[in-house]
Amino acid sequence: MLTRKEIEKQEYQILAPYATKSARTRGRVHKEKEHAYRSAYQRDRDRIVYSTAFRRLEYKTQVFVNHEGDHYRTRLTHTLEVAQIARTIARALRLNTGLVEAIALAHDLGHTPFGHSGEDSLAELMAARGGFDHNSQGLRVVDILEKIYPEFKGEFRP
Repeated sequence: MLTRKEIEKQEYQILAPYATKSARTRGRVHKEKEHAYRSAYQRDRDRIVYSTAFRRLEYKTQVFVNHEGDHYRTRLTHTLEVAQIARTIARALRLNTGLVEAIALAHDLGHTPFGHSGEDSLAELMAARGGFDHNSQGLRVVDILEKIYPEFKGEFRP
């Protein structure tokens, strides 16, 4: 069985010199014991997949289409496709696939329902308070709103 330490050692042999290595993470806001078999970035990826915010992507449309038939696009299907493409590119460029997958899977967590038109409307309504940006909202979702563990109440304050 491949351990986390072995994974981290292999990264120095396989990944490009410019790739972010799992052993060189900047740490975590909430201290946690290292996992025996998963790197920090693999754990981040897994947390995203099991998060409520990620599951909600299933109910957000990617684009408005005719819903007749069984082929319509949601943020979830789009995100899974983005993650697959990102993983392929990361592997080809010898980047950290755990980190790249985590980024790809989280990239739409802050989107509003109703696609970009919903975000545009919200940005207009929130203009007096700095507007709205789905990337900033995505960070707010994972740092403040998501409450996954008893020891992590979703109350990150830098």
